[in-house]
Amino acid sequence: MQLKNYFNFLAPNDIRIQGTRIGIETILYEYIYKSRTPEEIQQTYSSLTLEQVYATILYYHSEKELVSQYIADWLEFSDQQRKAQQRNPHPTAARLEKLRQVREADIKAQYAEVSD
Repeated sequence: MQLKNYFNFLAPNDIRIQGTRIGIETILYEYIYKSRTPEEIQQTYSSLTLEQVYATILYYHSEKELVSQYIADWLEFSDQQRKAQQRNPHPTAARLEKLRQVREADIKAQYAEVSD
């Protein structure tokens, strides 16, 4: 089987592992940035075979410049999305954050009462 047959090239910024909804960035982030072994990655993503994990890593090593740019673009996009979510959180997330702050303030107030 040709290496590229392991993947669906949906768009320049969307490469998925054939037969799954998992993008190569998921596997490669674990491999490159978390130093996880192929076996550890496969255990985490049990819907993947070890062969698919190894194929993804081999694709990275065989197309290093292209895939490194793909990963860099994905990381930049992810960072932009996190910042956008922080600037405009979902109402539920904002409500939970407010509850967390109130709870922390209550705990501090209780601690202050005990300390006095």
